[in-house]
Amino acid sequence: MATSTQQKQELFKAIWNTAEDLRNSVDGWDFKSYVLGFLFYRFISENITNYINQMQREAGETDFNYADFTDEEAIAAKDDLVREKGFFILPSQLFCNVRKNAKNDKDLNITLENIFKSIEASAIGTESEQDLKGLFADIDVNSNKLGGTVEKRNEQLTKILNNIGDIDLKGDFSENQIDIFGDAYEFLMTMYASNAGKSGGEFFTPQEVSELLARLVTHNRDYVNKVYDPACGSGSLLLQFAKVLGKDNVKKGFFGQELNITTYNLCRINMFLHDINYAHFDIQNGDTLLEPAHWDDEPFDAIVSNPPYSTKWVGDDNPLLINDPRFAPAGVLAPKSKSDLAFTMHMLHWLSTEGTAAIVEYPGVLSRSGAEKLIRKYLIDNNYIDTIIQLPENLFFGVTIATCVIVLKKSKRENNTLFIDATKMFGHEGNKNKLTSQNIADIISLYAERKSVSHLAAVIDNSTIASNGYNLSVNRYVEVENKTPETNIKELNQRIEEIVSNENRLRNEINLIISQIENNLYE
Repeated sequence: MATSTQQKQELFKAIWNTAEDLRNSVDGWDFKSYVLGFLFYRFISENITNYINQMQREAGETDFNYADFTDEEAIAAKDDLVREKGFFILPSQLFCNVRKNAKNDKDLNITLENIFKSIEASAIGTESEQDLKGLFADIDVNSNKLGGTVEKRNEQLTKILNNIGDIDLKGDFSENQIDIFGDAYEFLMTMYASNAGKSGGEFFTPQEVSELLARLVTHNRDYVNKVYDPACGSGSLLLQFAKVLGKDNVKKGFFGQELNITTYNLCRINMFLHDINYAHFDIQNGDTLLEPAHWDDEPFDAIVSNPPYSTKWVGDDNPLLINDPRFAPAGVLAPKSKSDLAFTMHMLHWLSTEGTAAIVEYPGVLSRSGAEKLIRKYLIDNNYIDTIIQLPENLFFGVTIATCVIVLKKSKRENNTLFIDATKMFGHEGNKNKLTSQNIADIISLYAERKSVSHLAAVIDNSTIASNGYNLSVNRYVEVENKTPETNIKELNQRIEEIVSNENRLRNEINLIISQIENNLYE
């Protein structure tokens, strides 16, 4: 198998080539739908092929290859495959066969459109219907952006098939050493940083930050019942648990909700790309604060999220929300102009008694006054805040601020809060800062030890926080290291006296020399 570095190079080369092919037609950030969509199409084609081939070879047909099978023979296994994989693809519809015939297919756009509809339709009336519905909606194979004529569009589609097909990723995508979807998404955001995150409200949490959150909430745990993200985006946070614990140690699956329809589709695609079975994830589309899914589910052991920063919501314009069991305990709603702590209260309500939540937040929530101060008071007085971590600045695409992480627990023993200053813990990658593996390990170590460390961490009684007006800013409790050399005033004065004395001596010597020269001139 290719190394991680080689795989990334292959992936980035394919994306770059596709970008070059579409440079004069599809807008930069919009073309991600084609890259990620065709990656998904290739994955599910190879995934179902490998699954069938393995079954047949175990049955004794050592040379069997589903890609060479006839559609007529394959259709008999459709129902069983949909039950197992959640979808079905005929041999003629497989990525490799469509790519092989693409150059000579004058109706390639129609071929692809029909295949995408057929894959989604294969799940209609089954348990996986909602998981497949609309997954290819953002891949417009008939868009004029691909070309003004069918011929031009098909030429571009052929190039995309070839670029994605040329990536050297042997075996299942889920077994590769890299996170193919996450790396592709991050590379796309790097290429189009000026537009990334601004198109349709899409956002992406860097994989290193996702890993930090996953390790925080799984500390000292070998498994969790299920994981949840109420603003799941493309699913990168949820899927870190499959890496950190192993997907089989997320016993009851991956749950999330996402408002943006495009990102919601990408999240479900990401689940399939990581070979998470359709029965093991439940991703919903909708407004989490106003129309939360998963009301009837049991509480979650692990919650991670990077919700939108300080966005507007209906707040007290809706008089019913103050009685909502998620928000009512605090006695006040998050302000209409800043929904951050509404998401925090939502996650606290969804959290199990023994669970942990780790939330990336805008740092203003730690110190702003008004309703947010009252919500912080509720969280501190009830001992729900376990840890506050100040992260370095410039970790996220499109955001240069130094964000923070709030860790919530419902069953703390100590009536105190841990503050960690991680603002200096980062490496560099291009023009962005990045959490290195060592940085993550150092933060987790401080979190696990839970003791005061000069300039890095402080354990503060909640009564002290109350006396500070419930201000949770890390720099209020962790003293910033002063690296300016200390000055000894006595030694400095002595040196100044020596300098002045030497200066006077030199001046006298110079005056004497000048006097001698003048005397010699006039003798």
